[in-house]
Amino acid sequence: MAEPQLVDLADLKPRLQRTFDHYASKFGTLIDHHPDFFPIYTEGGRWRHGGELWTDWCAGFLTGILWHCYRRIRHEWWRDKAEHYCRLLEHKQHDRDVHDLGFIFLNSYLPWYEVTGDESKKQVVVTAGQTLALRFRERGEYLCSFIGPESLFIDIMMNVPVILYAARETGDENLLRIAKAHCRTTERTIVRPNGSTAHEGIFDTNTGEFLRQSTHQGLSAESDWTRGLAWSLYGFGTVYTYTNDPADLAVAERNADHFIDRCPDGLVAPWDFDAPEGDRMADSSASAIAASGLWQLADLTRDPARAARYQDAALTILDSLCSDAYVSWNEPEWEGVLKHGVYHKPKGLGVDESVMWGEFFFLEAICKVLSMIDGD
Repeated sequence: MAEPQLVDLADLKPRLQRTFDHYASKFGTLIDHHPDFFPIYTEGGRWRHGGELWTDWCAGFLTGILWHCYRRIRHEWWRDKAEHYCRLLEHKQHDRDVHDLGFIFLNSYLPWYEVTGDESKKQVVVTAGQTLALRFRERGEYLCSFIGPESLFIDIMMNVPVILYAARETGDENLLRIAKAHCRTTERTIVRPNGSTAHEGIFDTNTGEFLRQSTHQGLSAESDWTRGLAWSLYGFGTVYTYTNDPADLAVAERNADHFIDRCPDGLVAPWDFDAPEGDRMADSSASAIAASGLWQLADLTRDPARAARYQDAALTILDSLCSDAYVSWNEPEWEGVLKHGVYHKPKGLGVDESVMWGEFFFLEAICKVLSMIDGD
């Protein structure tokens, strides 16, 4: 069992700032060299390639990175680019074929609204939440994944907040009911008692009966796929900020404790905690997601000991990742920032590469800590 380290912020801050500056350089170059392109994962360190997408769900992460850069640098070039890339996504607010509208619009139009106060930008986020809610299956009480009506993904916990946002802004009680019901079904069917999670739950679409746990990206249906665990940790924590339901906070805490307990020293998780020796490559993206989620959870938990442990864990992850081993500081040909991420290991997609969700959540966590240090 690993434990978080006590990280010296005076030592960490310059590496956080160096990593942020590296983001500005790499992603400024990306949008100059590949305009209007939304990457998902690298091949050999290159964002543009002919590899399979599996599903197109990452466009909001690029816009989110641009907004983070604008908010710290405050140069209008970043804002202009962020707004431009947002406009390319606006039509997706009506997309009924994906379960990732939270990933897309909470990281694009929501920060645009927060920066400008333009109500039309808020309405796009609200519409996206209303659209995602149309995936709700009354029999079974869950939002179905893009795979089909029988499928619930743990990833959807990160998207439920866009429905809760729409419910809050419109006062629509049915949206609130849908979001809360999905959370309880997820907790009951694919969050395990020990705090681990399955990737997917399969339901009988005729009766709504839960049938079994399954996976697409983990080692097996029963295994401990780390990115899914990080989605749950962060997702249930964010849901709690809307619902104030202790049940949501309790799941996030159980996920967090399990994640920390199973990580090796340094808290950089393998792609699946149950992967056998010889196949335990790191997934830096899982730990980047967890770092941002743990930092949030440290503020939400009502237990001071847990709060200290979660903050220390987030800083331990950033201390590990902000290093030559994971950041492409010394590799000018590598187009990403955060190396050693994993997309879809069973399919061989984006394995030991840079991945856009890893990039976004790593930068998000960095910006959270820098803002705390700077007193913003």
